[in-house]
Amino acid sequence: MIRILVTGGTLDKEYNQLDGELVFTKTHIADILRQAKCTAEVAIETVMLKDSLHMVDADRQLILDRVRACPEDKVVITHGTDTMADTAAVIGRAVTDKTVVLLGAMVPYSFVNSDAMFNLGCAFSAVQLLPRGSYITMNGKIFSWDNVRKNRQKGEFETLG
Repeated sequence: MIRILVTGGTLDKEYNQLDGELVFTKTHIADILRQAKCTAEVAIETVMLKDSLHMVDADRQLILDRVRACPEDKVVITHGTDTMADTAAVIGRAVTDKTVVLLGAMVPYSFVNSDAMFNLGCAFSAVQLLPRGSYITMNGKIFSWDNVRKNRQKGEFETLG
């Protein structure tokens, strides 16, 4: 069983036609899994729907608490890309008995050409194959929590060194 913790980020945003803003109305994870014909056993838990730029230490603590509390030892977390590495570090320093993989999207799932489904698929493979620890998977790559950053100029994740 894989636990999916939904925390928000671009992946779950939708276009509000009234004001032109990107907003949260619900998570799209179940839709993505259905479209991908995923047969893995999953438990989906929405922790929050928040832009990661607005996350504070208390939000990261809540995510950590949910990781620790879930009975599964394989955890996938949807997260905004801007501060995903910060949350991965909080988890990486504190959780050693589970495999935790964070992912996000640069383009919302509800938009054409979204990377959400691909990134979620990579996260599902990674969480089942990697040893215990905290990781980020984006752009078809896997990164350890202590060796990753978002390159805002390129719009992709990369290793630190």
